[in-house]
Amino acid sequence: MASLREQQKQMTRRLLLESGLNLFQEKGYAATTVDDIATAAGTTRVTFYAYFPSRSALMQALIDEQLNERLQRVRSPKHGSTAQDLVATVAAGTREAIDAWIRRTAKSWPEIKPIVRLGREAAVIEPDLTNLVERWMEEAVGDVEDGLTQAGRFAPHQRHFRGVLALAQLDFVAQHWGDTDWKIDREQMLDELVNSWTSLLT
Repeated sequence: MASLREQQKQMTRRLLLESGLNLFQEKGYAATTVDDIATAAGTTRVTFYAYFPSRSALMQALIDEQLNERLQRVRSPKHGSTAQDLVATVAAGTREAIDAWIRRTAKSWPEIKPIVRLGREAAVIEPDLTNLVERWMEEAVGDVEDGLTQAGRFAPHQRHFRGVLALAQLDFVAQHWGDTDWKIDREQMLDELVNSWTSLLT
C-alpha cells in the first residue's frame, strides 16, 4: 500500500512538473499562475503547495531534475550534478569520442532548449532564480575541467576556462540552431562544433 501511495505521489509531482513546463512554454513564465498549473495537472492549489512551496520552486525542479534527466546528469557532491560520460569523453580526448558525445547531446536539444530558455526567463522575474541556468552550466563546466584534469592536459589554471569556452559554444548553438540562418546544414554545423571542441580540449 505504501508503495502504491508513493507511486501516486510521484505521478502527481511529475504531472505538476509537466503541466508547469507546458504552460510556461504556451503562456510564458510570468503569465502562468500556480492555479493554472494545478488545474492543468487535474489537481488543486493546495496539492500544488504540498509538492512545491512556490512557482519558482517548480522552475528550480525543472532545471535540477528534468534537464539533468534529459542530459543523463546525476547528483554530485562536487558539482551539484555531473555527467560521467562528458568527463570520460573529455578525458579520452579523441575527435571520435567528442563527435559521438556531441551528436548524442544534440538529439536532446529540442527537449532541453525550452527548459533552458524558461529558466533564463524566470531568472529575470524571480530573485531566488537569479543565474539559475548559469549555475547549472557551471556544473557542466566542472565536468570538462575534471576530464582535462584526469587526462593531465593543459595547465591547471587553463582547464576551467577551456570548459567555459566549450560549454558557451555548445549552449549558444543549442539555443539558436534552427532560429538563425548560419549558411550551413545540421551535419556541417555538428562537424564544425566537433572540430572546435577537439581543438579546444585536446
